[in-house]
Amino acid sequence: MPPIRLLLADDHEIVRAGLRMLLQVQPDMEIVAEAASGGEAIELAQAHQPDVVLMDISMPDMSGVEATRLLKARCPAIAVLALTIHEEPGYYVQMLDAGASGYVPKRAAPDELLNAIRTVQRGELFLHPPLPAATTQETAQRGAGAGDTDLLILTEREREVLKLIAQGLTNKHIGEELGISPKTVARHRDNISYKLKLSSRAELTRYAIQKGLISLSDE
Repeated sequence: MPPIRLLLADDHEIVRAGLRMLLQVQPDMEIVAEAASGGEAIELAQAHQPDVVLMDISMPDMSGVEATRLLKARCPAIAVLALTIHEEPGYYVQMLDAGASGYVPKRAAPDELLNAIRTVQRGELFLHPPLPAATTQETAQRGAGAGDTDLLILTEREREVLKLIAQGLTNKHIGEELGISPKTVARHRDNISYKLKLSSRAELTRYAIQKGLISLSDE
C-alpha cells in the first residue's frame, strides 16, 4: 500500500522538526509538505493533496479552526487531525464542527499520535481518551436545540445502530449486540446515511457526538 501522505501545519519550526523525526522513519508515512501558517496550509494542501493534515490551532494568520473549515470546504477528502497544546473542551468542539477527524494534545505519547494518524486516514474519527467529560456535555447541549429535529427522522432502531457505529463496532458486532444480521445492520446504516446525508463512519460518529447520542467515555 502507498504511504500515508502528510502535511504538517505548525508555526513553530522546532515542533515541526520533532514531528519530522518521528514521522519520516515510519514505513507507512511520508511528509509531503510543511506549513507555518493556516493560509499556507490551505495552499499547500490544495497543491499536494495529502491524506492527512496535522493542524495546530494557534497560528499567526488564522486559527487552525478557520483553516480547517476552509480546507474541508475546498478539499473534503483530506482528513484533518488537530495537534495542539489546547485541551479545553471548547477547542475540541470547534475543531469537530469545522470538520476535523481527530484531536490530539501535544503531550500525547508518540504511539498515540501515530495511531491517530492511521485512524483518521481510514476515514474514522479519533477521540483522545483523556478529553474531559465537559466536552460531551457541551456537544450535547449544542445538539439539544431545534437542530435536533433531524434525529426524529430516524427510527429507534436506526438510532441504536448509529450509536454503535459511532462507538466503533463493525456490522457483525452491531448485529450480535442487537440480535440482528449483519445484512440488516448494513441496511439500517444505508438508511441512516440517506436520511442524514452522511456517508463515512467519521461523519456519522461526529454527528452522534454532536447530538449527544454517545459520550467520549463510551469510546
